Amino acid sequence: MEQLFFIVALAGSAIFGSVKIVNEKNEYLVERLGSYNKKLSPGLNFVVPFLDKVVYKDTIRDKILDVPPQSCITKDNVSISVDAVVYWRIVDMEKAYYKIENLQSAMQNLVLTQIRSEIGKLELDETFVARTEINNILLRELDIATDPWGVKVLRVELKDITPSIAVQQSMEQQMTAERKKRASILTSEGERDSAINSAQGRAEAKLLEAEAMKKAAILEAEAEKQQQILQAQATAEALQIVVNQLRGDTLAQKALQFLLTQQYLETGKVIGSSESSKVMFMDPSSIVSTLEGMNSLIDGNTRL
Repeated sequence: MEQLFFIVALAGSAIFGSVKIVNEKNEYLVERLGSYNKKLSPGLNFVVPFLDKVVYKDTIRDKILDVPPQSCITKDNVSISVDAVVYWRIVDMEKAYYKIENLQSAMQNLVLTQIRSEIGKLELDETFVARTEINNILLRELDIATDPWGVKVLRVELKDITPSIAVQQSMEQQMTAERKKRASILTSEGERDSAINSAQGRAEAKLLEAEAMKKAAILEAEAEKQQQILQAQATAEALQIVVNQLRGDTLAQKALQFLLTQQYLETGKVIGSSESSKVMFMDPSSIVSTLEGMNSLIDGNTRL
């Protein structure tokens, strides 16, 4: 009875051990008598009891490798601390198990080595602005290096690039000086633009004032000219009327000459009475002839 029970228990254990259920996105590697036999896919699988053994099981989903901060030296001999995160997955379970021992540790060391290598090619300022380029280079290099291990590197991201405290203080001082410099430049440019605008405003104002004075002088001169023309025309017309009325009358002509001389003398009197000094030239012969004409006019009147 005990033997039967032992046989049944052994058979049940063998049947139970021959059934392997693999979850979705997982794969198992099976060895038979120490040699690789097959890979178990997701679902229900069967193995030979006591001969087959599951030696490795892992997921084929994307994985995240968090690389701890690592000290690196830049091209200009500045010490910085860099950490990164790597997204990867196993594409060939057999290579991942048989080609490398301790895949996770190998991946981490490889990433650290590549980061040191790439950072050492750049100066400190370049590491901050060329982060995307560094990520792309690391992705390409790691993908090539891990291909024999059955691994596909999907993405590499540098998380933090942290210089030493002394370097940070120097950078802050440099940035402060740069900001002060920019502020001084902006202030001087503002003052320059303000001075230029003020000068242009004054020049335009003077130009407008001169233009207005010029136009006013022109208008005044034109008005005075027009007034003189009208006065001359009126005088000419008046004289023409008088001449037409007195034409052929010698006595009347002498009287007209007397009136013109009298007006000439009145004009000289007005000019001489002004505040500014004036010099007036008069033709003596015309005055004498006028006086003679006046005497003749008086004598004629007496005879009449």
